[in-house]
Amino acid sequence: MSDSGDLWPVDDWDETAEPIEEVESHRGAFGDYGGESGGLIERTFLEKIILVGVTLDGDDEETHAMLDELALLVDTAGADAVERVHQRRTSLDPATYIGKGKVQEIKELAEAIDCDTVVFDDELSPGQQFNLEKILGRTALDRTAVILDIFAQNASTLEGKAQVELAQLRYRLPRLRGSGRKLSQQGGGIGTRGPGETQLEVDRRRLVRRVHKLEADLRNVQAHRVTQSKQRSRTRNRAVAFVGYTNAGKSSLLNRLTDADVLVEDRLFATLDATTRRLPLAGGETVFATDTVGFIRKLPHQLVTAFKTTLDVVRDADLLIHVVDGNGPDPIASMDAVRDVLAEIGAEDVPELLVFNKSDQGDGALALAERYEGSVAASAVSGHNIELLLETVGDRLRSMTELAEFLIPWDRGDVLASVHREGQVLSESPEESGMRLKARLEPASIGALRDYLIHHDSGSDAPAEETAPS
Repeated sequence: MSDSGDLWPVDDWDETAEPIEEVESHRGAFGDYGGESGGLIERTFLEKIILVGVTLDGDDEETHAMLDELALLVDTAGADAVERVHQRRTSLDPATYIGKGKVQEIKELAEAIDCDTVVFDDELSPGQQFNLEKILGRTALDRTAVILDIFAQNASTLEGKAQVELAQLRYRLPRLRGSGRKLSQQGGGIGTRGPGETQLEVDRRRLVRRVHKLEADLRNVQAHRVTQSKQRSRTRNRAVAFVGYTNAGKSSLLNRLTDADVLVEDRLFATLDATTRRLPLAGGETVFATDTVGFIRKLPHQLVTAFKTTLDVVRDADLLIHVVDGNGPDPIASMDAVRDVLAEIGAEDVPELLVFNKSDQGDGALALAERYEGSVAASAVSGHNIELLLETVGDRLRSMTELAEFLIPWDRGDVLASVHREGQVLSESPEESGMRLKARLEPASIGALRDYLIHHDSGSDAPAEETAPS
């Protein structure tokens, strides 16, 4: 950067360079331009936000829909989106994202309405963020920063807090800079000669050390989860995981099915920490049901990486209950966004059951259920079709089991009880030597009962999976 006050060229971005001049501070959020808060959104007052979206060779409607969602995110973070700026471009400006002229226009708007922060719908590079803040004289954030801030507010368990902190540090590290203060340097003298160490380098080293500590802690959590998974596999209970777009009603559905008492609020990312409960099915079996963090379009990669230990439960599930807001503004796009994240964590091949929730709020859920074969329209609030949902989950899981016939002696009541507990008993008939029964069981359970096995049919009569309409 030259003394003339030119912007940082992206290719020449130097994170250790000192800002050339002090910019008059504006009250506001995390960063150079005010605020002592450790978060990214200042909540000591109702912060005023300008939202900025850019359409690149696409549909303006999609951009406006994303800005609507960004406004909800900002509201959840505790700020107020007071203005929106939309721009059409053929390509993004590498220095300022939207071009220097548009930035100047936003600056005049921000000064006119006394705005505190400008939030962009796409992720900004460190160089773009610095250039924007230098021109605007106030904080410039992106969608990633807002989502990280919401996660930081909502994390409650030690694991959740560690995951969010790790994601925030990974986001902040490339954006670390002098931030309006002189970079300190060691003084001269015996044993201290040389370039010394700048304060920025000290800060960076401390953050890197903290990142390594959090990564080690989460690896220990992951090892604990692997142990739990092995213990669960020995019980031969199936596992299902609730996935879906944020605020689709996953937690409400889990509460309805299992009386889990998970926090339910009509806002984005109300639940971050995984909750597992036993779910009894209509056939008498019991499965493990886990509620997971909600997904969203443009979910920050830092969060996906940080929440890997939590999302492992999704990859290891036998069935994903994909909950969709059947009356949402764009349920198809939300389904695609969820599947993109599932692919990113390696869970794209796990069987999926679509549940179009909120059927009590309109006809959208019912219409979508008719379009997607094998799906269910239900309502976690009114209880509509909950019994059908349980039956469908049971049918899908039983299609993964195998049919077997046993003859269990009368003096082995414990074995008879285990068959009822671990599978679905289809028929029973008493005989002189014991109880003859047909049941659907896991292959491992059948192997454990081989001493009593009469006939084993490994075929499957699985119901058809959902298929998208042609």
